[in-house]
Amino acid sequence: MTAKTNMVLIINAGSSSLKCSLFDVQGDEINQHFRVKVANLAGPARLEIYDHSVNPDGILVDKETLTAEQLDVANQQAHASALKVVLEWIETNTPHFKVAWVGHRVVHGGDRYAEPVVVDTEVLEFLETLVPLAPLHQPYNLKLIHLCREFLPDSPQVACFDTAFHSTTPVVAREFAIPQKLTEEGIRRYGFHGLSYEYIHDKLERLDADLAKQKLLVAHLGAGSSMCAISKGESLASTMGFTAVEGLPMGTRSGQLDPGVMLYLMQEKGWDAKQLESFLYKECGWFGVSGGISSDMLTLKKSDDPLAKKAIDMLVYRIARETGSLAAALGGLDVFVFTGGVGENDADLRAAVVKENAWLGMKLDPARNAANEYLISADDSRVRVFAIPTNEEKMIARHTLKQLGVALTW
Repeated sequence: MTAKTNMVLIINAGSSSLKCSLFDVQGDEINQHFRVKVANLAGPARLEIYDHSVNPDGILVDKETLTAEQLDVANQQAHASALKVVLEWIETNTPHFKVAWVGHRVVHGGDRYAEPVVVDTEVLEFLETLVPLAPLHQPYNLKLIHLCREFLPDSPQVACFDTAFHSTTPVVAREFAIPQKLTEEGIRRYGFHGLSYEYIHDKLERLDADLAKQKLLVAHLGAGSSMCAISKGESLASTMGFTAVEGLPMGTRSGQLDPGVMLYLMQEKGWDAKQLESFLYKECGWFGVSGGISSDMLTLKKSDDPLAKKAIDMLVYRIARETGSLAAALGGLDVFVFTGGVGENDADLRAAVVKENAWLGMKLDPARNAANEYLISADDSRVRVFAIPTNEEKMIARHTLKQLGVALTW
């Protein structure tokens, strides 16, 4: 019998989606083979499987619609059902592969975890205590870890944290101006999207080692958006803070908001904590500003409604304003990178942001921008501007294998 190739399965779970990637180890490097996307777990879900083994951008090789009944949505089994479908597809279509290791994106690691960690019961119990800090993501991240323990009991698991990259943030940027007792209890800025920022810095280092040493600002733009100031590979400041609701306006999240608004809604409208949570995480952002048109940027761009344009204009304004703030934290700015689903693909938004940031010395090359090239700034731009696709899954795969003692050249 031919020996099976050991693979690392990477899982990135959202409240209504499941993303998986399958990597193998060849020599001292990892290679992505398949990427799976399951969207709208409330049903009907769209399952798409892409083959990356030949084309780095991926080729769609299979797709399927999963009904709410197939997902057993009524009994809250959608994530379990979707994962079973994914694992069955792997077993059927890649019989020469064996899922030997599993790596997970976990949004919050709290004060305890500044590095990836092998998952055990004690780790899981601590991560459960962080659910209130990331209610949109943490419960589902942990649910998939429990499911993998059930479905893949012989495959060790590693949790990789979005907060870990920001453990280098200086105290003055990390803490709020609140009583020290509360700070010591863990109420502080944590920052998120760290795996994406780490990947982008690593990618720049591979493109040009000198670039990675300069004053770098990365804008991770998507339904969840944030920005990060990076100096010599370390996070100095980020737009997200105690939770993933702070900073830029996002798909349905408010971003920065005067705390007095919360007091007003509690005192004058009688809102309780559940109403406030739903408001901040599900009713605001692009969705709220557009009058409920959509939380999807492409849909907003296609709309003729002035409220849709207002939502886009507000995002551009906030990105430009935060650019100035983070450039101050860096003491200048040399490199600006767009990434994330919107940042990587929306040339119009990138052009609008660069125009607002012209005072910093940013200048776009329209042809490069339209073609989605890596370098999109003009040759005479003082700040070099890039559009670089992120790959959090690849970063998680590297961390997972390293944590489990599988030799790689980082």
